[in-house]
Amino acid sequence: MRLAGTVHYERKRIVVDGRARLLLSGEVHYFRLRREEWQDRLDKAKRAGLNTIATYIPWLWHELPDATVDVDGRTRPERDLGAFLDLCHANDFYVIARPGPFVMAELKNEGLPFRLYTEHPEVVPSGWDGAPAPTRTVDYLAPAFLAEARSWYRQVLPVIAARLRGNGGPVIAVQLDNEVGMLAWLHNSPDLTDGLLADFNSWLGEHGLAGRYAGPVTRSVKDEHAAALMRDLGTFMRHRFARYLTELRAYAEESGITGVPFVVNVHGTEGGRAETFPIGISQLMESYAGAPGMMSGTDLYLGELTVTNAADLYLVNAFCEAVHDADQPLASMEFEAGTGDYGCDLSRQHDPSAVDLKTRMCLAQGNKLLNYYLFTGGVNPPLDVPAGDGNDRIAFTGERHGFAAPVDPEGRLNPVYEPTTRVLRAARALAPRLAAMREEHDEVAVGFVPDLYLTEYHYPGSESVQRVLDDVVGTRGAGPRGILARAMLLGGFRFGAVNLQAGVPSVPVLALAGTTHLPAAVQATVVEYLRGGGRLLLAGRVPALDMTGEPCTVLRDALGLSPLGTVRASARFFPSVTAHGWAAPRPETRTGFAELYEPAAGDVVLRELSTGHGCGFDIQVGAGNAVVLSTDYECDLGLWRAAFAGLGATPALSHTAPVPGVVLLTSTDDAGGRIMHALNTSGYEQGLTISEHGRPLLGGQTLRLPGRRALMLPLDLSLGGLDVVHATAEAVGVEDGAVTFRALTPDAIVALRGDLTCGDPMTEVRRRDGLTVVAARSPGEFTVTRARPGSRSR
Repeated sequence: MRLAGTVHYERKRIVVDGRARLLLSGEVHYFRLRREEWQDRLDKAKRAGLNTIATYIPWLWHELPDATVDVDGRTRPERDLGAFLDLCHANDFYVIARPGPFVMAELKNEGLPFRLYTEHPEVVPSGWDGAPAPTRTVDYLAPAFLAEARSWYRQVLPVIAARLRGNGGPVIAVQLDNEVGMLAWLHNSPDLTDGLLADFNSWLGEHGLAGRYAGPVTRSVKDEHAAALMRDLGTFMRHRFARYLTELRAYAEESGITGVPFVVNVHGTEGGRAETFPIGISQLMESYAGAPGMMSGTDLYLGELTVTNAADLYLVNAFCEAVHDADQPLASMEFEAGTGDYGCDLSRQHDPSAVDLKTRMCLAQGNKLLNYYLFTGGVNPPLDVPAGDGNDRIAFTGERHGFAAPVDPEGRLNPVYEPTTRVLRAARALAPRLAAMREEHDEVAVGFVPDLYLTEYHYPGSESVQRVLDDVVGTRGAGPRGILARAMLLGGFRFGAVNLQAGVPSVPVLALAGTTHLPAAVQATVVEYLRGGGRLLLAGRVPALDMTGEPCTVLRDALGLSPLGTVRASARFFPSVTAHGWAAPRPETRTGFAELYEPAAGDVVLRELSTGHGCGFDIQVGAGNAVVLSTDYECDLGLWRAAFAGLGATPALSHTAPVPGVVLLTSTDDAGGRIMHALNTSGYEQGLTISEHGRPLLGGQTLRLPGRRALMLPLDLSLGGLDVVHATAEAVGVEDGAVTFRALTPDAIVALRGDLTCGDPMTEVRRRDGLTVVAARSPGEFTVTRARPGSRSR
């Protein structure tokens, strides 16, 4: 164990002062608050249950018109960065510092000083066909930008370095830049400066790829080269981002930042869904995956967690984990905390369950840091020199900022503050145990293919590019229409993910979303996996091309499938499939498409109705077995469970909930203590019993979950010195010899070993077989304590 005063991560845990910690953080922008307001906002963060404060440190705000930097408050008290960090420390908060250079946060120039663009025009990129960049991005590796970034770090980081945990201060992590690569991706406008193009062409030559193109690559592309360029440019930028973040880390270390992790935040959710999120992982994984002292943190904006998108969040965490090493923990640097009314136009308002359910799923999957973003609002101060841009403030959101946050710009509590506080209370009660826990999985994993997400830079109007996009977008990762992942999660599986570009997986059963385009190396890996005894469920299209559009049928050939054509739905044609073998009996089922094949061997389990040809197969491959569903079959949980059961995978946990939407996850620690995370993502109240490997859990007690509510339930877990065998109420307070529980429904119970008592009139205490069972008579909270010698419980 390392000495106190150090911060590191190991075995998926964040260790501070020698102890694993669960970091519950809130983003507080000191520069958007009057200095006299800082204490009030920290008080509200403390009251909510947070133990960490994160903040951007904007270069744009601290640099003065003469290009000097004020971080000690000599020009404005709010610029005294050290004072804010010291105040956090005095209030017993840890701090995560986020000094850019880019910080975004709706700041102008994404937080960079205006002068950079006029003094160094060579850092400003052009996009496709020489079009001006639609954002204020720059070429990260342009020498002039790196020199300016290094100068900024040299002026701001000593303030942070003096307050690192190892120096007796509160700072336990430093984030490098922010959302690297996001701006160019979102606008499909790569940073094509002259310097970057020269670097790219050299890279193509070094990797033997220059021959793909008729001469040096420029900003204009022929269609015949566009698909290959999409992949090559994405791969090159993956390396380039890693080089940039390596430079920033070196600058930080030379300015005294040592002994704490460096964080890279990963972007990618869009419109309440996460289909695009792995683009961010693909872009940035080489920057942190397996790099000592580096860790990733997600940006998660999914709105409400529902039956529709619960699997999206689950896959985000699983895919992040798939590229981590054995020590790197899961974390979220921007964990959506607000009401959803980000435009202050009442166009959206999230249900109170949104923050609750998302928090619980992330804790269940092993996240050790959640930074609630944005936790407090504030006011955008004026620029020192007016820009003549309409508001002349540091940000484009107007005077007020963060109106949807739990604490609004004026310091008032928004409606989302209370549900945030409620879930944080439960998290804090279990924090010492959650900090050292890991998620338990069934013997199945989803295949993650990072190169399927090299689609962020695609030449406009290219037909070859569009064919790739039409194939992979909406299918990669989660399966057609997201059904594969949704069926697995709602069907009861607790699953991880494996990076199929990192070698042959060892998981017994592999689920893979099938796309026509799949890298040749990945196809070969899957074939090797099958021939070695692996079991595969391939859902979607059967791969026939590599990512550049060249023919590649390695996997299809191994499966022994001969193509007979594809039927697709249209306004006048309605493909349907029939079930056979283990898939039967089932009614005819409408599908959007069906790829038809003649198998060389094996059983046909689905047939397209109009042709009678197969679109579902059970095939032996070497020592392994594959179930191939080459259609977008509906989310029939029974069929998907049957498909996995045929491969030898069944969920260890089963339940009797009448309506789809209940998710049961479990986490465990080295001592064997466990927590069951029961989430009801549907809007309907559910009564269910739960079994594990066919044996009743929770003493056979019915668990009642109101719609869109969740519980963290101890299973053989010691809390406050009390041994909780099982419970259908969750712990919300733990002290030595006493645990407070919250019952959502009047029939909740807690079973504990030994002689314990509860004096609350809302409960009934019974003893049997060495257990004390406390039963709630009504919803609410009650406290169980050790029985005093000679006392008698009711």
